[in-house]
Amino acid sequence: MMSEQMRYITNEQGERIGVLLDLETYHWLTHAAGVDTDCLIGLNRAELQALAESMVAPAAQTRLDELLARHTETKLGEAELAELDCLLAQVDNLTLLKTRARYTLQSLENLSQAS
Repeated sequence: MMSEQMRYITNEQGERIGVLLDLETYHWLTHAAGVDTDCLIGLNRAELQALAESMVAPAAQTRLDELLARHTETKLGEAELAELDCLLAQVDNLTLLKTRARYTLQSLENLSQAS
């Protein structure tokens, strides 16, 4: 959550004893995030947007392209197959995270329109 969206209430000793949330964040936490486990919580809109637009690191993408090209031409060794599987799993995980970030952004947009 962005610091502008929440403020802490402290006691005389400076200990945090409560929190004030803006209305959008409150609705988000009590409605969308509590019901929809596909939404990513704890990230602000800018962070969600950055995640939604992220890409595989160039070095990893280059290596993935090399292994895929060689895999279609020849049989890869056991270590290279394991590396290829690992890279493909990373791409799959990144794709899922990007999709969840876009979904969360859309959910936030829907929530702000409904308020």
